Amino acid sequence: MARTAGVAEIPSIGTLDRAVGNLSRQVAQALREAVRKGDIQPGDALPSTRLLAASLQVARGTVIEAYEQLIAEGFLESKGGVGTRVAQALAEPQPASEPRASRRRIARPGLPEPAATFARIAREFRPLAPVPFAISVPIGLTAPADIWRRLGNRLRAKGPGAPAGYTDPLGALPLREAIAGYVRKSRSVRCDPGQVIVTSGTQQGLFLACQVLLASRDQAWVENPAYRGVTAILESTGHRDAMIRVPVDTEGIDVEAGIRMAPHARAAFVTPSHQYPLGMPMSMARRNALLAWARANHAWVVEDDYDSELRYQGYPFPSLQGLDPDRVVYLGTFSKILFPSLRLGYVIVPDDLVDAFCGARVLMDRHPPNADQHVLAAFMAEGHLERHIRRVRNVYADHRVQLMETLDALLPKDLAWLESGDQGMHVILWLAEGIDDRKVVELAAAAGVAVRPVSPMFAPGTQRPGLVLGFGGFSHAQMKEAARRLASVIAEVTKSLKRKHAALRRPSMRSGKN
Repeated sequence: MARTAGVAEIPSIGTLDRAVGNLSRQVAQALREAVRKGDIQPGDALPSTRLLAASLQVARGTVIEAYEQLIAEGFLESKGGVGTRVAQALAEPQPASEPRASRRRIARPGLPEPAATFARIAREFRPLAPVPFAISVPIGLTAPADIWRRLGNRLRAKGPGAPAGYTDPLGALPLREAIAGYVRKSRSVRCDPGQVIVTSGTQQGLFLACQVLLASRDQAWVENPAYRGVTAILESTGHRDAMIRVPVDTEGIDVEAGIRMAPHARAAFVTPSHQYPLGMPMSMARRNALLAWARANHAWVVEDDYDSELRYQGYPFPSLQGLDPDRVVYLGTFSKILFPSLRLGYVIVPDDLVDAFCGARVLMDRHPPNADQHVLAAFMAEGHLERHIRRVRNVYADHRVQLMETLDALLPKDLAWLESGDQGMHVILWLAEGIDDRKVVELAAAAGVAVRPVSPMFAPGTQRPGLVLGFGGFSHAQMKEAARRLASVIAEVTKSLKRKHAALRRPSMRSGKN
C-alpha cells in the first residue's frame, strides 16, 4: 500500500485570496505576520515546500518562491539536511536580570476572587532551587537511581507498565497490595488493598479528604502551626471561616482546646508522627483523647503520616489508624523517602468511604499514571524499599547532626536557635522576635540558599519567625557553606532591624527648647 504523506499546517497563515493573485507574496506575508505574532518563533522549523503546498492547495513553486524571497531578506535560513527555519537572528535578546520565565505576572482588574486566591498559592508554593536547604533533594547516596532504572526498563517496555487504556481509579492492584503490606508491618495500619487509593502525593490526598468529608459549613480542626498545603486547600475551597486553628504544644494538638473551640467539628487534620513543622510526636494520651472525641461526635481524623520512616532515636508510635480504623483517614507518600518527582502517595480509608473517595478521584484526574505504579510495586515487592529506607535513615541522621552542630557554632543564641526533634528531613531554626523571616528567605535566596519561612504556617496573630531547613540530599561541605551564608544574612537583617529601632527612638530635631 502506498504511504500517505502527512500534511503540515500553519493555521495562522489562514486562507489565501486567490482572486487577488500573487499567491507567493501572500504566503511570504503570512509567514512574516506569524512570526510577528509569535505563532512561529526564531529557530522553529518550517514544513517542507511540498507539504506546505499540499496544505495550502497551491503549486509547490508558489511556496518555493515565497521561501526564497524570505531567505533573501534574512527572514528564513536554509541548510542542507536541516530544512528551512525561521532565522535565529530575529530573536530579541532577553535582559539577563529578567528572564522571560520569571517575569512578574500582573493580574488584570476584574479577575474572579478564586483566581486571586489561587495566584497567591502559586507564588507561595513555587519550588525551591535544589540547593541547601531545600527539602527532599534526592541526590548521591539518597537516590535509588540504578535499581529504579532497571525495574523501569523491564516493566515499561512490554510488562504491566506498558501503555494501556484507562485503569482502576483506585490505582494498580499490585501497588495497593504492596502498600497494604508495607503499612501493616511498618506503621501498624489495619487495612486491605481495597481500602488503598493511590494518589499523586499527600497534597492530592488532603484535597480528596476535604472534598469528601466536609460540607459547605462544616468546621474542621487544623493544627496551629500547620502544613501550609492543608490550610491553603481550606482557604481556597470556601472553608476559610470554618477552619479552627487548634494550638499545638509539646504533646501535639491540644484536644481539650479543640473541644472548647469547636466541639462538633466534622474532621481534624493532624500530623501525629512528626508534627509539621515543629517536629514533636503526638503523645499517647492526646491520641486517645482525639480518637475518643472523633467517636463521640461521629467525626473523622485525617492522619498525615509523612516522614514516619525517618525517626533517628527510639521507636515510633504506631499510627492513629491502627488504633481506630473506622474513624481515621490515613495519608502517606513516597515523595520524601524516594523522590518528589515520582508523585505517588496513598490514602487508606474506612470501607464505607472507599466509593466516595473513588468518585472524587474520578472527577479530579480519573486515575494515577500507570507505569511508575508498577515500577514502585516491584521496588517494594523485591525488598528494595526497606533497604533504601535503612540507607537513607543512616545518611540523614549523620547530615542532621552535622547541620545542627554547624548552626550552633555559627549563630548567637539570642538571634537564632534550633527546635529539638528526632525525626524527619528538616529542622526548624527559630529567629529572634522582630526578625522578618520572609525577608531572610528573600535575601538568602539571593545568596544561593533555599529556605522557607515558618510564620505563614501560623494562624493570623499567632505568628513566630523561623525557617525550615532541609538537610537530606546535600554534602557536609555544601551545608557548611550554606549555613555560613545564612548566618551572614540573619546578622545583616538583625543589624538593619536595630538601625530601624534606633532611628525610631532618636528624638525629633524639633523637640527640645523653642
